[in-house]
Amino acid sequence: MILLLDAHAILWWLADDPTLAHGARAAIADPSNDVLVSAASVWEIEIKRALGKLTAPDEIVEAIESAGFDALAITAADAADAGRLPAHHRDPFDRMLVAQAGRLDALIVSRDRSFELYDVEVLPA
Repeated sequence: MILLLDAHAILWWLADDPTLAHGARAAIADPSNDVLVSAASVWEIEIKRALGKLTAPDEIVEAIESAGFDALAITAADAADAGRLPAHHRDPFDRMLVAQAGRLDALIVSRDRSFELYDVEVLPA
């Protein structure tokens, strides 16, 4: 199974925060699953950190790599697909995750219910 982590799921995992749902925690820990972090989520985390909206590890990329997660680059096709999505949700970072999850047939690990408005599978975080 391919898991694509939303920003809050990444941060909860890295902080070992009990807020992360048991099912999501088990799926992320399962070595048979591929766990991906989109460049869009890293960008979102860094923007929100700069605005003082969240706390994250200083070296977020290194923390993600140390956790064993794979980085997922944004392709031009991902950008086009995200831009063409129905306007159910205006968050550009989440729209990118929808486009990437569609391309990879991945489950999005998130607590954000707006993903349910799109044709992607969600594993509640």
